[in-house]
Amino acid sequence: MNEEQQDEKSLYYFENAPIPKAIMYMAVPMMIGMSINMLYNIIDAYFIGRLHNTAMMSAVTLALPVSTILMALGNVFGTGGGTYISRLMGEKNLDNAKIVSSVTFYFSMLAGIIFMFLAIPTIEPLVGLLGAKGETFIYTKQYVMIFLIGGPFVIANFALEQVVRAEGASTVSMNGMFISVIVNTILDPIFIFVCHLGVSGAAIGTIIGNMCAVLYYFYYLEKKSAFLSLSIKKCKPTGEILNNIFKIGISAFFLDSFLIVSCLLLNNFSAYYGDFAVAGFGISQRVVQLSEFVGMGLGMGVVPLIAYGYTAKNIHRMKQVINTTAVYMGIVIFTFSFLLFIFRAQIVQLFSTDAHVIKTGSYILTAMLISSLFAGFSGLFINIFQGVGREKESVIMSVAQGIILIPVMILGNYIFGLHGVIWSMTVAEILTFIIGLVLWIHFNQDDSMKVMTGNIFQYTKTKKQVQ
Repeated sequence: MNEEQQDEKSLYYFENAPIPKAIMYMAVPMMIGMSINMLYNIIDAYFIGRLHNTAMMSAVTLALPVSTILMALGNVFGTGGGTYISRLMGEKNLDNAKIVSSVTFYFSMLAGIIFMFLAIPTIEPLVGLLGAKGETFIYTKQYVMIFLIGGPFVIANFALEQVVRAEGASTVSMNGMFISVIVNTILDPIFIFVCHLGVSGAAIGTIIGNMCAVLYYFYYLEKKSAFLSLSIKKCKPTGEILNNIFKIGISAFFLDSFLIVSCLLLNNFSAYYGDFAVAGFGISQRVVQLSEFVGMGLGMGVVPLIAYGYTAKNIHRMKQVINTTAVYMGIVIFTFSFLLFIFRAQIVQLFSTDAHVIKTGSYILTAMLISSLFAGFSGLFINIFQGVGREKESVIMSVAQGIILIPVMILGNYIFGLHGVIWSMTVAEILTFIIGLVLWIHFNQDDSMKVMTGNIFQYTKTKKQVQ
């Protein structure tokens, strides 16, 4: 397929393809990729679990906020740059799209390098903040150190995955995720069992997997991309470009930052009840990701369609994409959650043989599966606002999720103990969903939306009269 044919294929799904077909083309690879990508943490937990060392299992759980920080930094550039690229394509401004893709990559790498040099000197206080104590402290420090050193590649991986998807290359995005997970799956048992590196081996396998994905995305964007480039010569940041990247990217950062805060609270509250609670939460968080990431993949997959339709002033098509996606999301998340609920005890047993961990983990997983449905729709609202460039609404949604969870979790722990901590996430997700619904209704009543929609209908009416 030559470059012109690739251009036509990509634009076909943005402009002319039937809505279900366009959604499937953009979202299914993303859903598969996200589902495979969530295996990162499950793979680490599974192989570490074979060592039958609860302290090591707890360390992998306690280190999750660090990987979330790296994801947050990657999403600043990936979400901000990716949605901006799709909007530029809707405006047919392809020259600037190349510049934005290059700026996104090099700035994401720079952010990783800066974070690495800032975090390594403070690693011991950082690990203490994560809630690690005693023997767990040593293992957590080993795991976190590897992640800090490989941070630039983790951040760039998250950023580039969204950049390639922004131009409609959803299959390429999925392939990169496949590559990283496959490499990690091969290397984990080698480093953990053969080289006897324990949690450090799990972290090394993850970092190398991210590096391979970055190399793959770099090759595609430089050699195969229809619209984008990573040439250093194209890296010409301007105030307008950086403003458009950061105004939406910051909402993704707030969302991920509050996830970090909630993880820290969860780690410290669960640590109060013992290692069995920490392990139970860690296992449940990883398992429920299968349901959540499928929903996230669907919502994130259609963002380029939403952004393109909005800037191309095809509001009718944009709303069709949103409504159809919402129906699909409800069906998909409910199905996955129901299946995971039925086999919850057996699934937890894959990660631990401790009876207390299995019982607690099964209970926690039930609460998390209920919250995953509301989390999926809250995520869709955020994706919509990011796609159309509405930074105010996307920031409100991102901040609300964290602001609500913190007091609910503290109050739940105070009144109901461990039960309150477990169900606090479900309560917070329901309240966040309600806020998103209100913002979505307000967005549809916005004067600019009415004008744009009216123009579409008027154009259609005039066209029919001419015919």
